[in-house]
Amino acid sequence: MPQREGYTVAVLGATGAVGRRMIWSLEQRGFPVRELRPLASPRSAGTELSFRGQPVRVEAVSPEAFAGVDIALFSAGATASKTWAPVAVEAGAVVIDNSSAYRMEPDVPLVVPEVNAEAAYAHHGIIANPNCSTIQLMVAVAPLRDLGIERIIVTTYQAVSGMGQKAVDALLDEVAQGPDGEATTLFPVVAQAQHHPMAFNVLPQCDVFLDNGYTKEEMKLVNESRKILGMPDLAVTPTAVRVPVLYGHSEAVSVTFARSVTAEEVRDRLGRAPGVVVVDDPERALYPHPRMAAGTGETYVGRIRRDLFDERTVNMFVVADNLLKGAAWNAVQIAELLIQRGR
Repeated sequence: MPQREGYTVAVLGATGAVGRRMIWSLEQRGFPVRELRPLASPRSAGTELSFRGQPVRVEAVSPEAFAGVDIALFSAGATASKTWAPVAVEAGAVVIDNSSAYRMEPDVPLVVPEVNAEAAYAHHGIIANPNCSTIQLMVAVAPLRDLGIERIIVTTYQAVSGMGQKAVDALLDEVAQGPDGEATTLFPVVAQAQHHPMAFNVLPQCDVFLDNGYTKEEMKLVNESRKILGMPDLAVTPTAVRVPVLYGHSEAVSVTFARSVTAEEVRDRLGRAPGVVVVDDPERALYPHPRMAAGTGETYVGRIRRDLFDERTVNMFVVADNLLKGAAWNAVQIAELLIQRGR
């Protein structure tokens, strides 16, 4: 990307939860934005947002809206990405897409900057942002690659904000009614006929079930992890669970290595890893939890301990803000990689 004093940045899906945090992340990280162009569907056009203390008006997405755009951050869903990403690229923009539309395309880099930053420079106009759960898993696991990773078992505890603002509102409505109330707002597991209450509940389903018995969300953890780490045969066993938390995904992770590994070795590597904050002092009740991670771009790791029955396995607990590090923050970090190479 050519070196410039400032860049024209478009945000498609600007009025959504992740889109708003993309704009916030651009501001918080001091990204050199010359012009911010928030884009959304026609029904959201005219909405006023704030950037650097100034109002910015949302435009309806159109081919003309990408004229002169350097970087386009997309968070409007896979259908919108398939429609508009080629248009933006044709107009000269680099698209950083937060949807699942392009993640597994062989010629599209899938990037977590702390893990595989160099992959971003092999793009052909589109760079994919991984799934939120995959991002924090990779930040925590990649620093351990030199120990010889053989298998990952991961169980996620995913916040409802991963389903959008409507899910956040639905959970708050259910909580207000109490555990014995009859929910007037039925909480959707996914966009299908079956519904379950979310408040005071735990649902072992994130996204739709596939023929192999795993959900689409679980298979993202498998396939995306393999692609990011460059380990196409890596054994990943996932279980994705939705919990009544507003913001912040948690993961119980077990990593099996090629040799005997101590908790101290893992803790030392993670303590020096970019983007990782080790919080691991159980005697003082210090360990990661979603409220600790909310509003930050770091990945928190704790409860680091060797498995009771396998000296090659270490268990840990990993937490990150799913809308920031799991989406918006990571996308802006990718944008920074592009302009750093330009410099």
